[in-house]
Amino acid sequence: MKLIVGLGNPGKEYNLTRHNIGFIILDNYLSNVFWKEKFLGLYHECIINEEKVIFLKPQTFMNLSGNSVLECAKFFKINSQDILVIHDDLDLEFGKIRLKKISSSGGHNGIKSIINCLNTDLFCRFKFGISRKQGSSTKDYVLSKFSKEEQQYIKDNKELYNNIINSFILNGIEKTMNDYNGN
Repeated sequence: MKLIVGLGNPGKEYNLTRHNIGFIILDNYLSNVFWKEKFLGLYHECIINEEKVIFLKPQTFMNLSGNSVLECAKFFKINSQDILVIHDDLDLEFGKIRLKKISSSGGHNGIKSIINCLNTDLFCRFKFGISRKQGSSTKDYVLSKFSKEEQQYIKDNKELYNNIINSFILNGIEKTMNDYNGN
């Protein structure tokens, strides 16, 4: 069983913001599915290639994402190594992807919360680069909306993001990292 978590903040005012790339990628992957409310979040479960997969969008706001992830992982008895968290990364150039098996929070409050709640950093990351804008506060920048060009880039690369998620589900993190890091 796998758990795929997209990080973001709930509420229309946060739609299309940089911090919500996890929600955006999950919504593109699972277009038009019914999300159930539980685990302090929205979740959807399905079977992919005979494996049960849980998709989760925490609704706790970014800094408390770990509470939602912990509740879901405990309920379904999912090992931390079978969790993939999709999130923004200020230290990567816009659109760059980095997959990691074990990593620090890198200052990302959602990841800090997950590490604290799970009491481990042994979960997988799908990092999406949003760059770092000089001269603006980090909070203001991550809560700013993607430009029209950036939104189009994300739409144009939907198949790549879907393939990464599918690869994690079917092949695990090692093969996924080998196949997709550097894209």
